[in-house]
Order: sequence, then C-alpha cells, then structure tokens
Amino acid sequence: MSALFEDLKEGLEQAIDFANGNGTARTITYTILPVTEYDRKQIREIRVNANMTQRVFASFLGVSVKTVEAWETGRTHPTGPAYRLMYLLSRNQREHLPFLMSK
Repeated sequence: MSALFEDLKEGLEQAIDFANGNGTARTITYTILPVTEYDRKQIREIRVNANMTQRVFASFLGVSVKTVEAWETGRTHPTGPAYRLMYLLSRNQREHLPFLMSK
C-alpha cells in the first residue's frame, strides 16, 4: 500500500479510538511571530522586487491603488494582514501564496 494510504488509515484509526474514548487527541502548539512592519520605502522596495506595479500589488493585497499610493508616500500605514503578505513576498515565499498565479 502507498504511504499516503497508510497515513490516512492510521489517522482514521486514531480518530475512531478517540471517538470511542481511547487515547488522546494530538495537540500542536504554535508560536506566532510578531507582525513585521515596513516603512514607506520598504513597502515600495518589496513591491518593486516582486516585479509588481502598484495596480497588481493592490490587487494582490486586496486594496485599492490609492491605498498603495498612500502607503508608499507615508500618508497611511498597512494593517496586520497586509504586512503579513508583504513579509511573505519579501522572503520570496510565493509557494505559500496559492492565490498568486504566474503565467
């Protein structure tokens, strides 16, 4: 049998044991890193290094072009979710961004 099948079988057996009151559920604890904040120059640098126009960057982040312009001029600042996505872009971790498709 394949490794995938064996993993699925083991997981189902564990779930059945747990449902029957035998065994315990596995718990995973994560430590969430603080949000990395960027200044206006860093935001522009991340966008340029990702080869994105302001329009594409705005679409990627789910904001308007005016919002990106405001960030890059320092009039306003991004929120946590936008900073998190910028962090992934800045680290070239595009494989963690399934909604980002290249042609």
